[in-house]
Amino acid sequence: MYSIHTFLLQKELFRSPEPVKTTVVSSFTDTPALQQIARQADSDYILFYTGTSPIELHPYAIGRMYQIAESNDGALFYSDYQEIRQGKKIHHPTLEYQTGSIRNDFDFGQLLLFRNDSFQQVVAQMNTDYRFAALYELRLSISRLGKIVHIPETLYTVQPTDLRLSGEKQFDYVDPANREVQLEMEAVCTAHLQAIGAWLAPEFQRIDFGQENFAREASVIIPVRNRKRTIAEAVESALQQQTDFSFNVIVVDNHSTDGTGQILTELSRRYPNLIHHIPASTELGIGGCWTEAILLPECGKFAIQLDSDDLYKDCHVLQRIVDTFYQENCAMVIGSYQMVDFKLEEIPPGLIAHREWTPDNGRNNALRINGLGAPRAFYTPVLRQIKFPNVSYGEDYATALAISRKYPIARIYDPLYLCRRWEENSDHDLDIQQLNNYNFYKDKIRTLEIQARISGK
Repeated sequence: MYSIHTFLLQKELFRSPEPVKTTVVSSFTDTPALQQIARQADSDYILFYTGTSPIELHPYAIGRMYQIAESNDGALFYSDYQEIRQGKKIHHPTLEYQTGSIRNDFDFGQLLLFRNDSFQQVVAQMNTDYRFAALYELRLSISRLGKIVHIPETLYTVQPTDLRLSGEKQFDYVDPANREVQLEMEAVCTAHLQAIGAWLAPEFQRIDFGQENFAREASVIIPVRNRKRTIAEAVESALQQQTDFSFNVIVVDNHSTDGTGQILTELSRRYPNLIHHIPASTELGIGGCWTEAILLPECGKFAIQLDSDDLYKDCHVLQRIVDTFYQENCAMVIGSYQMVDFKLEEIPPGLIAHREWTPDNGRNNALRINGLGAPRAFYTPVLRQIKFPNVSYGEDYATALAISRKYPIARIYDPLYLCRRWEENSDHDLDIQQLNNYNFYKDKIRTLEIQARISGK
């Protein structure tokens, strides 16, 4: 019998062909439950099965985890697994854990093996009673104590209980119903960043808006490729803005092949402040298109985002954003947006306002969450220094984190923007491989950002 004590939510869910001791617990997410587990655990290793549906352990799965743990100095071990979806078994690989894997929704699967002495050491130091964030605190603390080891082998099969599309799950953290959960998660994340020396105090560099001369105050930046159904509406939404300053619209047409270019050519004949720019390179992602736009001499003092399938909510958005730059003396302004369908009718979750943001701790908590909101607007001289990574996912997140390291970011919590969810959205329904690719990239961005903050760069 392996020296493993298994804890689970319901005894009937767990049937192991290999002999292990099992104990039922009420929760894995509250601190008293973890403290109770620490008192009960009497083996070298503690195994959590966190699932709420039956698990099928593959042959020798427990033995394999035990073998790797015995021959490795890690403190926490997890593996790949399978899911049963529509009667089919689908391979579900999990990601390698990085320094930047600090988002609270990192996917460890549903089997987590802890070294008991590490577990006991961490739980003994828990001094805050959390209802929702205890498991998150446990694994962040474990990561400071020892290695977290990914086993790239499929060791079990489970039935998923959350069958929503990836595009529906991504807004869970901004749901007001989850507010108490998110406050606990933020507290845990903040303590972790303080412990590793990556937490930033609310001290910022001031902005001098007069340091450079610009021919115009603002530019709306629209990168596009093959959006003939929506590009005209997006462009006209920008051109119809009413302001007390001059602005233009820069559309970076990334070599569209569906007629988008012809639509833009016609629009540019009608509107003198519309710039239809086709880059020389064919190797640009969305981030590269943004960098191309902000380096153009025609770019204004403030560069303001509009995606090619979205719309501004009314004709006062640019004025509101530019006014906020001056009022808040910031390098970036982020608004709020309304989720709508293709017909512009509101759909759940409705308003995405990112009220988890606070002026003092927002840039620290930003390392835990997956996005910062829209529309995004930038002070162009700062943006020209930092630029965007040449990718088509997470480029805005990476740039915002880098800006927040030194400069204040202001928020507007009223809806400024209509964000269309439709079948051609790039993140509408991602398969596990694409979702993992995206999550790995953002974890890597967080890793790089944490390292920069620790080093004081």
